[in-house]
Amino acid sequence: MSTKSRHSIYGGRIRGAEIRARSAREAAKNAAREANRAEAEAWSIRMEGYGGPAQPSPTIAQCLHGGLGWLEVECNRCNTRASLPLDAIRRPRDTPLWKLEASLKCRSCRKGRYAPPVHMIKLTETREIAPYVWVHPDEER
Repeated sequence: MSTKSRHSIYGGRIRGAEIRARSAREAAKNAAREANRAEAEAWSIRMEGYGGPAQPSPTIAQCLHGGLGWLEVECNRCNTRASLPLDAIRRPRDTPLWKLEASLKCRSCRKGRYAPPVHMIKLTETREIAPYVWVHPDEER
């Protein structure tokens, strides 16, 4: 005479609990991604539509986790627009986007040590503004 092993008694319940835990983790991960994207999109719409306020803003990590990896900026002086990749910005990932604005400067209308500031327009998934292609004045186009 033998009795049932603990594996045969509790094995199915354990496997079921592991499957439910795995699906709950996936749902939480997707919910966090959707929440980050929604917060970043709300900030982006506020910046594009109203021109601000820039605070409170999502962090660089929230934007990247939500899928919005490009920041569009415009020069205050020459109105040149540029798309900047957020993953290439050398700041800690927990930095809010509004803190970046002071350090962003326009390269196209720089005069000596002075470079005019830029303001942030919106966040995008992909690069919307192509990089400037420099052509030498002597070359024919």
